[in-house]
Amino acid sequence: MQKRTHKIYAPGEYNYSLSAGFTPFLVSYIHTDPAPHPALLVTPGGGYCFVAPSEAEPVALEFYNSGYNAFVLTYTVNPLCLEPLLLQPLNDLSRAVRYIRKNAAEFHIDPEKLAVCGFSAGGHLSASLCVHWQDVEDPSPKYAGISNRPNAALLSYPVITSGEHAHRGSFDALLGREPDPGMLHYMSLETQVTDKAPPCFLWQTAEDDAVPVENSYLFAGACKAARVPFAHHVFTSGQHGLALANDAWLRNDHGDTYTLAPITALRDKLKADSIEAAPADALDGFFAPPGEPDPEYQKKLRRDCEIARVWPELAKAWLSAQMDI
Repeated sequence: MQKRTHKIYAPGEYNYSLSAGFTPFLVSYIHTDPAPHPALLVTPGGGYCFVAPSEAEPVALEFYNSGYNAFVLTYTVNPLCLEPLLLQPLNDLSRAVRYIRKNAAEFHIDPEKLAVCGFSAGGHLSASLCVHWQDVEDPSPKYAGISNRPNAALLSYPVITSGEHAHRGSFDALLGREPDPGMLHYMSLETQVTDKAPPCFLWQTAEDDAVPVENSYLFAGACKAARVPFAHHVFTSGQHGLALANDAWLRNDHGDTYTLAPITALRDKLKADSIEAAPADALDGFFAPPGEPDPEYQKKLRRDCEIARVWPELAKAWLSAQMDI
């Protein structure tokens, strides 16, 4: 396996006021044989406040081991909720898709078999590209004529709606606490699905108490109404953020934690230079070691995770049919 890091923006192309020197990047997991592979681009969740390691490298490796060349996008986030992200994460993902397709020969991928795989707020990001891909123009002439439309999407316990069942924290980070009503509607994705969206696979648990299961139902219903091919799986039990729900996940072992780069950059800036309304230790909690797990809670997690562990196999079978793999 070849694992490499790729900057998706050239110098001067990227600007977010609180990036603190961070620039979005891809990490690739590439098979060394020259045959073209299908591609999977992972967008982890984190409420648009961080990019969760638990939904990054482990997921990429799961699909790599099934024959995909996999990628993880570390995109722009807003941990302090001081400066709304607006369309920056969507621009990041759009550029990442175009970057992968432009370099398809180097990455040994079939550019017509590229799926995105988003979790929670990363699911909102992936679904945003599914419904708004035609709106996202790339200012660089290098990417002229290269499509940013995914061929399929896997949406895991996704944030979808800004309405009654919204995950408010995600929308606060994305659009601010007093968002423009037009942007709020634009980013309420169940209202934006057309027949131009790619096929979508959704899964969630009925008892998710962070992102209500209604988010998935709303998007699935919109796909049905627009005649977009979709699959929708709702499992009985399990908490939000299950990712692969395997033993490594239960041990809080998430592999390489490079997706914390935006938090690291901003934390270092806070400690070196003051930022109004943000104490120097505001981000230290992201790096605290996990506490000792409660045995009864661990037992519940093991029981609840069993059914959710089947989603990767369901997703792979569905992708094979949708992308003719």
